[in-house]
Formats: sequence, C-alpha cells, structure tokens
Amino acid sequence: MVMDEDQAMRQDIRPLRIGMLNLMPKKIQTENQFARLIGATPLQIDLSLIRMTEHRTKNTAAEHMSEFYHPFQEVKDQKFDGLIITGAPIEHLEFGDVTYWDEISEIFEWTQTNVHSTFGVCWGGMAMINHFHGVRKHMLDAKAFGCFRHRNLNPASPFLRGFSDDCVIPVSRWTEMKQNEIDGAPGLNTLLGSDDVGPCLVEDPDHRALYIFNHFEYDSDTLKQEYDRDVANGAPINVPINYYPDDDPSRTPQNRWRSHAHLLYGNWINEIYQSTPFDMSKIGK
Repeated sequence: MVMDEDQAMRQDIRPLRIGMLNLMPKKIQTENQFARLIGATPLQIDLSLIRMTEHRTKNTAAEHMSEFYHPFQEVKDQKFDGLIITGAPIEHLEFGDVTYWDEISEIFEWTQTNVHSTFGVCWGGMAMINHFHGVRKHMLDAKAFGCFRHRNLNPASPFLRGFSDDCVIPVSRWTEMKQNEIDGAPGLNTLLGSDDVGPCLVEDPDHRALYIFNHFEYDSDTLKQEYDRDVANGAPINVPINYYPDDDPSRTPQNRWRSHAHLLYGNWINEIYQSTPFDMSKIGK
C-alpha cells in the first residue's frame, strides 16, 4: 500500500520513520519484500534506504544506489523510530573478517542512541546478538534450506499477537545460533523456535531489538530462485524441504507463511507506534 501525499497530510499523526540497512545483493527485491510488509498497516511509514558508506554493491545499478540510498555516515545524525538490518551473503566469514565490520559495529552502537527499535534479520540478527551479547554463530554440516515448522514459545508477547501455536517459516542459511548459548546471555527471550533448525526469533529488551534468523519476508518463489541458481551453477544443494508440493521442484511452490509474516511486522510497527516519542529528538533518551 502506498499513500499519496494529499491523503497523508490529512492525517493528524506523524509518519513513523523506518530505516532499512540493506546488505543483500538483490537490493530492489529486498526493498520490495520488506516494504510490502511494513506498508500493510494503517500507519504512515517514511522508509529510508541506507547502505554501508564505503562498500560498493556489484548486483544493483549504481544509478539506483545513488538515487535511493543514503550512506550511513550521511544519516548518523538523524533519528529513526525503527531500523531493519537485513541479512548478507557472508555467512562463511567470521564477523571480524567482514570488510565493513567496524562500520556496522558503529551502527549497532548508534541504534542505542538514535533508533527506538531495531529488527536484525538473518545475518544482521546474528551479527547484532554477537555484538551485544557475544553469542557465536556456528557453521552447519549442510545448509538449512526449506520451510520449517516453528513453535510459538511466548504467546503473551505483543510481537506474536494473533500468532498460531505453530507456523511455517522459510529458512536459507549455512549457520545457526544455539539455544543454550542464547539462554546463557542475560535478558534474551526466545519467542519462536524449531526442533529442526533451532531458535528463530529472539527479543532483546535491553537493546530495544528483535533478532530473527529466518526469512518471513521471502516471496513465494525466493527459495525457488535460490534453488534454481545453485542447480544452474552446479553447486551442491538439496531440494528445499517442505516447500514444493510432494517435494517436486517441477511444481509451483506453496506460500504458507505470508499471513504470519504480516502479523509479525505489523505487530513490530504497532509496538513502535505505541511507545516511540512523538518528539523524535527524544528517541534514545
């Protein structure tokens, strides 16, 4: 949903300012996935796209990046009601070996003074929980790839308002966080978890953050695109689990997570709206 300016000006509320630090190679696809979710509530959203200052993407046109993205160093004096930090295809690297680790560590600290609520997704969530709590990521023997059933571990959480007792979530990663190590970090609360692929959604109230290690934002065919790419490249890859009907990749995949995706991000936006200061200068205070 996109609201025109005249309609927006008639509403006596201020827009929520949401930033998105987009670390994914297919930036336009990722923009659309998250914008579709956070734009589906009745609230006005002012979405700002942010990139790492020195890192240059190879997969998105320079004209698009120049027109729509702001380097972090240009926005770091600004305040945001919410910030999404996406995943990144750098799981095989140790955090400290990532070329922009120093700047993203600066961003993590900046969220504590300039952002009301932060949502770290996949690698972004793993990096944040490592930065603030020292929880490590672990390489898997085989890629966790497919649609996995997750249990609702905290039905009273406002972020899970409207959730079923379990739900299906797309997973695509070579690394994992271990539940016992999350439990060993004070203040963390696991909201969604799977017997097959471990913890998924973790709340960090002290840092006003959520970390999700899987991909509610994926389109119906995103796993198919990844699978077809790896098959075409001759890379070892299994058919994504519980995704195609009868696990037959010649058939159209089924989307069984869309409703819960809208619930989660709608709940996050609602929690921001209910608690963020009307005066944005007070964010982080």
